[in-house]
Amino acid sequence: MSAPAIRTEGLTKRFRSGQVAVDGIDLVVPRGAVYGFLGPNGSGKTTTIRMLLGLVRPTAGAAWLLGQPMPDDAGSVLPKVGALVEGPAFQPYLSGRANLARLDACDATADPATSRVRIETALERVGLTAAARKRYRQYSLGMKQRLGLAAALLRPRELLVLDEPTNGLDPQGTREVRHLIRELAAEGSTVLVSSHLLAEIDQVCTHIGIMGRGELLAQAERQDLAVDDDPRVVVTTTPDGVAEAGPVLERLGLADVTVDGLELTARLGAIQPERVSAALVHAGVPLAGLEVRRRSLEQLFVELTGEGFDVAR
Repeated sequence: MSAPAIRTEGLTKRFRSGQVAVDGIDLVVPRGAVYGFLGPNGSGKTTTIRMLLGLVRPTAGAAWLLGQPMPDDAGSVLPKVGALVEGPAFQPYLSGRANLARLDACDATADPATSRVRIETALERVGLTAAARKRYRQYSLGMKQRLGLAAALLRPRELLVLDEPTNGLDPQGTREVRHLIRELAAEGSTVLVSSHLLAEIDQVCTHIGIMGRGELLAQAERQDLAVDDDPRVVVTTTPDGVAEAGPVLERLGLADVTVDGLELTARLGAIQPERVSAALVHAGVPLAGLEVRRRSLEQLFVELTGEGFDVAR
């Protein structure tokens, strides 16, 4: 089996002040995955990303990108990696196209003969073709973010590391980036994406890691991470049905039956919701609605970190 696209062992960053920004994390990003990297402000996500890319040297531990140690093999591995870290920086008086041409010319591993085609393709993929001749200083925040994505896509990449790629984008732009991430994964790239938009992560990612206070609190495939061992069933009925529904739920073995207006809530346990609806109908309870509520990714995040999801980095 091939090595993971990203792997760390005990990766740690302690600043001179004594603050531990990243505390011994063991990150594993399988090849071909879209890995959502979540965590509250100051949890260590961006510091981790900077260590992975060789921008910051770790205090302890080790990191590998595409099976090669970092930062020792940065020269050979980074041409295979596209990255957007924090905010993109470009020459303000150059156009978007000229900025990309300048970056491409600085890449000794890029083929100059294909530069023009690759630049136009990258601009088209991020929706900047119409603004390609516009000076960077005239770009909006969303356009700057799009240009940063274009820079990461100037060449085919085995690995893409994107820190807040939808920052400054409108809803349409956010959807386009989500679609782009799916396209890149389908083409064989591995994508690590750090984002504060939980709904976006939930829709696009195959794997998720949650950071908190410099520690990796959870890491798993998306389908396994928020497996709920305590689902609840919510039954909506009529005023007359409220009194009748409670005993039915209790006879089925559902625990903690509570009533709020026309809604009854109970722990579902191992009982199938189909059995609940059938029992209620058989008992003559007017059934206006039945819903199974499971723990969401946001609830899991709050449980692990103790914080709301108002994340920036």
